[in-house]
Amino acid sequence: MDLRGFVIPAIDIREGKVVRLFKGDFSKTKVYPYDPEDIARIFQDAGFKRIHLVDLDGAEGGKPKNLEHIRKVRSVFGGEVEVGGGVRSYEVARLLFEEGINYVVVGTMALKNPGEFERILEDFPGKVILSIDSKGGRVAVGGWKEESALTPLQLAKSYDTKPIWGYLYTIVERDGSLEGVDVEPYRSIKSVVSKPLLASGGVSSVEDVEKLYGVVEGVVVGKAIYEGRIPVLKGL
Repeated sequence: MDLRGFVIPAIDIREGKVVRLFKGDFSKTKVYPYDPEDIARIFQDAGFKRIHLVDLDGAEGGKPKNLEHIRKVRSVFGGEVEVGGGVRSYEVARLLFEEGINYVVVGTMALKNPGEFERILEDFPGKVILSIDSKGGRVAVGGWKEESALTPLQLAKSYDTKPIWGYLYTIVERDGSLEGVDVEPYRSIKSVVSKPLLASGGVSSVEDVEKLYGVVEGVVVGKAIYEGRIPVLKGL
């Protein structure tokens, strides 16, 4: 099975470093000794078609903080780049598109400022990925620190007729844990939406990726790659 068309490697940036959080906890951060652009170049050389870039400082603070590194990653990676973390205004989304980013990943704004979110959808149809972050069975926002009243299914259904590209569904309790994936939440979302769905959270092995194949359109993988659980990279 060729994973490169299905797996979307994640590059999470905090203070300019490549890191992984444990279950969305900013106090439990593992730093890897690589520059984001160097990792992006490795993914490029490995043949991946798309990468998932997260500005964790932006997610925590509400606006992008690592734009310089995002630019560098864009310059070295020839495939598609999706960026999330702090995309909470029309201006930020537009700036990222002007930098050549293919998709922006937006969650908090869809709940807290739906009017501005819809403005982005109107001007950039098919270029927005709705981030659905599940924590305790509810949608988490604000860098995963606040829980909303909505369930993941409710949020997904409310935007399925809008011109989003699709969804990124993260199970926060599993993210960065290497605990393995639970396929059922993704099956539930797929039963109520028509647009593409990306999975995230808990992948620990090639077997986990295979479980998701045919259920979702792609899977975002971070720690399992960096820890060598999915041996698809040379140079890490």
